[in-house]
Amino acid sequence: MNAEELLERYRTGEREFIGQDLAGVDLYKAALNGVNLSEANLTGADLSGAKLTGAYLAGANLTQAKLKQAILREADLSDCILVGATLVQGKLLGAVLAGADLSRADLSGANLSRADVSGAVLIQAELTSVNLSGAYLHRVDAREANFWQADLCRAILREANLAQASLREADLSRAILRLANLQGANLKGASLNGAVLQSANLRSAYLVEADWQKAVLTDVDLTGATLPNGAVMDAAVG
Repeated sequence: MNAEELLERYRTGEREFIGQDLAGVDLYKAALNGVNLSEANLTGADLSGAKLTGAYLAGANLTQAKLKQAILREADLSDCILVGATLVQGKLLGAVLAGADLSRADLSGANLSRADVSGAVLIQAELTSVNLSGAYLHRVDAREANFWQADLCRAILREANLAQASLREADLSRAILRLANLQGANLKGASLNGAVLQSANLRSAYLVEADWQKAVLTDVDLTGATLPNGAVMDAAVG
């Protein structure tokens, strides 16, 4: 199916395009609110600026797709393949990305406030200045991801894997990081004010200039971590 046929059928009221092969299709700024593209092949598709509010894209293949400034509010992207996709400044407020593979994807400046990203893979993803405030990131795998200046205020990061991730100047105030793996993470200048880090792994983490006032640090492993005052911890905190 090509773009023209899809748009014409959408204009006549059709919304179900499950499993369609739309690889490389050009849907730049297309209006497709509420469309059902679950399990569709959208590899390399251009959906930049597309209006996809409430769209159903569960299980779709969006590898290397262009979604810059796309509007995906309340969209369902659960179990999607978004490896290497571009979602720069995307609007994903309240979207569902549970189980999605976003490895090496670029989400710089995207708004994922209150989104469900639980169990998603964000290995080496670019998340500079992303808004994940109040987002649900339970068991997310974000090893080596870049969260520079990201807003993670009140985010749920329970059991998240953030090993070797960069969280420089990120706002993690009041975030829930119970049992999170932050081994080797760079938290320079990050705000952990009021964050819950109970039983978290912060071995070899870099915390210089970090603000951890009122943070809950029960049973945290800080072995080898560089603390806000520059001291290096030689044991866990009980």
